[in-house]
Amino acid sequence: MISEAKTPDEYFDSLPDDRKEAMNELRKQIKKNLPKGFRETMGYGMVGYVVPHSKYPNGYHCDPKLPLPFLSLASQKNFIAVYHMGLYADQKLLKWFTEEYPKHSSKKLDMGKSCLRFKKPADIPFKFIGELASKMSPDDWIDVYEKAFRQKK
Repeated sequence: MISEAKTPDEYFDSLPDDRKEAMNELRKQIKKNLPKGFRETMGYGMVGYVVPHSKYPNGYHCDPKLPLPFLSLASQKNFIAVYHMGLYADQKLLKWFTEEYPKHSSKKLDMGKSCLRFKKPADIPFKFIGELASKMSPDDWIDVYEKAFRQKK
């Protein structure tokens, strides 16, 4: 489900009632824990947390006009999704996350390369997602991103 919202606040205001509380709690935990320097924005119909061009002028390699994406939240048709690019690009972070996850949830981890899927809002380990958000600063992400993606051109 791609949102037509122009701002993060519009996005959260437009959510169905059964998703609002969980999505707002995710947002709260991410904003509370995300290191300074990321900016909350809209991108690809989702709320995103990006490294702005003022910090990383090269932008996103797929479209340099866009800021460097890092983390996104989306209310999809059948699940709530957290997209964390650091999990895709940093094996050490991925290892930490997959080893720690069972300590914070009794549910099986439903994960793609960078996508964490939660079918039931009650199953989201909010504080653990906040902790995940705290693990990379914008400078850390730029370094990992350049090693993982920029040199593959």
